[in-house]
Amino acid sequence: METGKKSAAVIEVALADSNSIMLSALSEFFDRDPRFSLVATASSAEGFLEAVLRVPVAVGVIDWTLPMLGGEKLIEILRAQVSAPRIVVYSHGSGHEVPRRAMAAGAAGFCARSESPENLLDIAADVAKGQMVFPFLDVRELRQDPMYSLTERERTLLTALSQGCTNKQLAHDFGISINTVKFHLRNLFEKLSVTNRAQAIAFYYASIVGQSHQLPELPPEGSPER
Repeated sequence: METGKKSAAVIEVALADSNSIMLSALSEFFDRDPRFSLVATASSAEGFLEAVLRVPVAVGVIDWTLPMLGGEKLIEILRAQVSAPRIVVYSHGSGHEVPRRAMAAGAAGFCARSESPENLLDIAADVAKGQMVFPFLDVRELRQDPMYSLTERERTLLTALSQGCTNKQLAHDFGISINTVKFHLRNLFEKLSVTNRAQAIAFYYASIVGQSHQLPELPPEGSPER
């Protein structure tokens, strides 16, 4: 009768990292660990998404800065899939920002690249068992930061606002009516507790980019939208 690790069900895993050297190294670590069966690897968020939707796995280990979609967007998309893997973000980041955003997006765990690969393997195994594994985070911040109350569409609109887009441009770019744009913006302003575009943009730069960045030139308040 087999005992120990071999008696447990093998954990099917998929990896995604744009760095080919890192991806190769991670693949070797997971291949050598009898707890895991490496099913797929990808160098982009799109490639990972395609792979795990085609062949479901229990755990996905991804870099936060994957090309094109990025880790955050990828996790949000997977969250809506019935057979989605539980995601561990393996990325740079000495502070709490990336783990906090990963948790808010729907990830199940985080491991900094400064930690040993063995620790990543243990985290992936724990996540496969249904655990959430993150460095210490004050989860109250997830509820208090209004940015995390925005829908995906509202976040995208806010980013476009920060680039100086008018309502007419937003309607054209997103393929929606101006009235729908105004509806989304009204909800966005309410969630951020602001009353106008300038305040929303200032909030965006303060929360996401940082206050050291220069704000773009804004039209005078009250000027009509064309």
